Amino acid sequence: MAKNKRQYVCQNCGAVASRWQGQCADCGEWNTLIEEAGETAFSAKHDLRSGGRAFALEPLDAAAALPRRMASGLAELDRALGGGFVAGSASLIGGDPGIGKSTLLLQAAGRLALDGARVAYISGEEAAAQVRLRAQRLGLGSAPVGLASATSVRDILATLGAGPPPDLLIIDSIQTMHSDVIESAPGTVSQVRASAQELIRFAKSSDCALVLVGHVTKDGSLAGPRVLEHMVDTVLAFEGERSHQYRILRAVKNRFGGTDEIGVFAMQDTGLAEVANPSSLFLTARDAAVPGAVVFPALEGTRPVLVEVQALTVRLASGATPRRAVVGWDSGRLAMILAVLEARCGLALGNAEVYLNVAGGYRLTDPAADLAVAAALVSAFSEQPVAADCVLFGEVALSGEIRPVAHAPLRLREAAKLGFSQAWTPARLAPADGIRLRGFDRLGELVDQMLSRG
Repeated sequence: MAKNKRQYVCQNCGAVASRWQGQCADCGEWNTLIEEAGETAFSAKHDLRSGGRAFALEPLDAAAALPRRMASGLAELDRALGGGFVAGSASLIGGDPGIGKSTLLLQAAGRLALDGARVAYISGEEAAAQVRLRAQRLGLGSAPVGLASATSVRDILATLGAGPPPDLLIIDSIQTMHSDVIESAPGTVSQVRASAQELIRFAKSSDCALVLVGHVTKDGSLAGPRVLEHMVDTVLAFEGERSHQYRILRAVKNRFGGTDEIGVFAMQDTGLAEVANPSSLFLTARDAAVPGAVVFPALEGTRPVLVEVQALTVRLASGATPRRAVVGWDSGRLAMILAVLEARCGLALGNAEVYLNVAGGYRLTDPAADLAVAAALVSAFSEQPVAADCVLFGEVALSGEIRPVAHAPLRLREAAKLGFSQAWTPARLAPADGIRLRGFDRLGELVDQMLSRG
């Protein structure tokens, strides 16, 4: 006999609990457990080996055609997607409110529609008139985009199934969609999962490229169940600060292309403009060398981006508690670099306040930034500037050893192209055209050179 189970689902991480509690045991958030209808439990056991429909297994070496792609007309978006929208694929794009998700997708939809593609834009957050006004501001008011404001998945699928399926379907956003087969409010974990599953099934069966817009939590991760990211083929994260002009579209997952690719955009009055040379956004004018400022050639997928790392140290009186402030880098890694400088290189940074900033609001995750951060700290501490035409990269171990990093030739070529003439790197790198290399085996050697010791 079937009986209904009662369950409480966390709306932040999707964890399921058998009873209500104030704090989620998995993610630690408070007041996020909401009662939802659980799965039907059967008291009798069923043998699943009979009653099913048999299917044929295909050989692995069977011929397979490459998926058809549609160029969006935005080169930076196509770069992040791996070459454009793939027919029959499902993509998920998330970002902070107001970052430009809807603007970017409306620009791509308008350009594809003007090129002859069938495009449907379903908005669950705005009225059709609001979307139409935005399109007019972007100069795409005449684009033949099918526009609607709806939240019922059943109504959406019935409408799209009445005619030829669109080449591109945009759902803005998945948290506003609801399925009438689930007894819960829109935006809950079960509703998001069920609505996304129905829409993805339609995209796979109709060879339509589906794009879902997703909300994010206060820590920047995609809201809703984690299974949503597993269901889609591509996950894109739209990053940036409202106080800065740039926006970065980062590929976190991509079944049809490489991951960690980025597309760079600049927010303007007419929408999001592509940035062909991202280094110009993150480098300040470097007419003269400044203590505490060094240039690091970061690597995002296959694209090198030169950013400026800035450091400031302030000596405190004995007994005061020093402060460590970091913007754009991992605070734990900064603590490690400070410990290595003090233990292996003899720099007394324990009683100094340390401030570290990555210019332009860029966020570094590349471990090759260790050497640039260490050099910026030493330069700020000693008031000895690093040459303005020098770039630095290398990973620093706890022993003080400087280890080689991936794609060093690509970083050096980008630095030489932008006018830098020398680089401080790990030892024994192959020579590069147009740029002089100085290699270091240990961090202490670099500190000795900067401080003219030994």
